[in-house]
Amino acid sequence: MRYYLIAGEASGDLHASNLMKSIKQLDSNADFRFFGGDLMAKVGGEPVKHYKEMAFMGFWEVLKNLQQISKNLRQCKSDIINYNPDAVILVDYPGFNMRIAKFAKQAKFKVFYYIAPKVWAWKESRAKLLKKYVDHLMVIFPFEVEFFKKHGIDVIFKGNPLIDALKQEEKEQEDFRKTNKLSDKPIIALLAGSRNQEISYNLPVMVNLSRQINNYQFVIAGAPSLSESVYKPHIKNTDIKIVFNKTHDLLRNSTLAVITSGTATLEAALLNVPEVVCYKGSTVSMLIAWAVIKIKYISLVNLIMKREVVKELIQYKLNNSSLEKEVRALLPGEPKRQKMLDHFNELKQKLGSEGASSRFAERIVNLTNKN
Repeated sequence: MRYYLIAGEASGDLHASNLMKSIKQLDSNADFRFFGGDLMAKVGGEPVKHYKEMAFMGFWEVLKNLQQISKNLRQCKSDIINYNPDAVILVDYPGFNMRIAKFAKQAKFKVFYYIAPKVWAWKESRAKLLKKYVDHLMVIFPFEVEFFKKHGIDVIFKGNPLIDALKQEEKEQEDFRKTNKLSDKPIIALLAGSRNQEISYNLPVMVNLSRQINNYQFVIAGAPSLSESVYKPHIKNTDIKIVFNKTHDLLRNSTLAVITSGTATLEAALLNVPEVVCYKGSTVSMLIAWAVIKIKYISLVNLIMKREVVKELIQYKLNNSSLEKEVRALLPGEPKRQKMLDHFNELKQKLGSEGASSRFAERIVNLTNKN
């Protein structure tokens, strides 16, 4: 069968590539065409456009590139028609993929949405569009089942593919400390976000920990989209190092982590790394966020567990003393550390066992086969 996939960012490329591998095992005649990345290309098929040509983040960048985004949409729609796939598989990336879902459904193609948009956080009205234009909605968090059910959507939940991705990486590990010229001191990882503004607001507080807590080395997980020059002004007169494109390896080698929300909060938990979640932004941005975002927690760990498992220090609650207090409480030997690790084991049970990519692939192949 013919599968057309669309992934618009690095995480989508990763999860789509694992899905494609599983589909190939189930469908020996599988043929792929896609908007995606290098990992998908390694699996096989015909790449049409790399996600790096589509990665426009932030309101202003999107506004500046509206013409290119419209061109990408036209190209994608035309290519789907010409390819005439048995299934269109949309992977996250809602700004683009929601438009393709509408087009593909109206053009009578079978539409799968793999890794549903986070409409439970904001833009809940999009749930109606998902119901209208998506044949099969596939979710990766257990709380999404209940959320979408109240909107009349029966979703498919088969676990979280991040578990598979992390397991796969374990087989490819290197000597992380030696490769990145790190000492033998235990590591505290600093994940300060992926945008300039996030770095400017959050990293200074994180960096101050290196002056408060001795006998640890502090290492920044550099965001792939940013250059070293973004971080340098904040780490002057410190021995803090930056490691790019190795976030998971950094977490695996860390005693604990300080993280500005996002998927990394879940990644740390799955890798058994105790964490403090913190986030600070401009007053205007945070007021808008509080008005728009309708969720109780900002970390995926707490959202999945439906209670505060990891401490969240947001806006005015994030300062030098509050962060130091929470980090010290998670150092080896502290009771809060073991309690958090126990909660992480419970979290893993909620997310399901390994093999989520294969289970999702099996449903896609079976449902595509149905007339």
